[in-house]
Amino acid sequence: MKLLVGLGNPGPAYRDTRHNVGFMVVDAVASRRAAAFALAPAQVPETLVAKVFDEPRFLLAKPLTFMNRSGDAVSALARYYGVETADVLVVVDDVALPFGRLRARVRGSAGGHNGLRSIIDRLGTDQFARLRVGVGRGDARRDLADHVLSKFDAPERTALEAFIGRAADAAEMFAADGIDRVMNVYNPGTTAPDND
Repeated sequence: MKLLVGLGNPGPAYRDTRHNVGFMVVDAVASRRAAAFALAPAQVPETLVAKVFDEPRFLLAKPLTFMNRSGDAVSALARYYGVETADVLVVVDDVALPFGRLRARVRGSAGGHNGLRSIIDRLGTDQFARLRVGVGRGDARRDLADHVLSKFDAPERTALEAFIGRAADAAEMFAADGIDRVMNVYNPGTTAPDND
């Protein structure tokens, strides 16, 4: 069983911000698969889970613990459902990537991201896949926290639905084929998926 976790912050104030693209991606996958989010079992605090029963079967999750405590939910989910760390994909925003760019990794450091740092700390390993979703850095003079907690600007909003759709494609590919296939298709320098 694969586990696809989108990172974000709960509540309407954060709904359409750059920091919440992980939520947007798993919401898109859930919508495609007609999977409804519900509160996880009591052993998995503050988390929404959706189960996809058609093939390939997988779980979608949105921790409601705020970004810097995402690891509490991910570790509890992995324990409760018996998911190996190699079968976890974390979908996360990345300011180092331009808007519209995806990068998949089989493992790695937190790269300064508090959500990834929390997950690494709670799992005790960095050996889980991640799909980094580029949100751009914006004006370098602007505080980084303000940037990631801001909403997308007008040109970005125009392209956002298609971008989130590509990221959802990549997440579903992980569920079906694993992270190596995702890296081969979606990482920079590889052939675009609609051209191969």
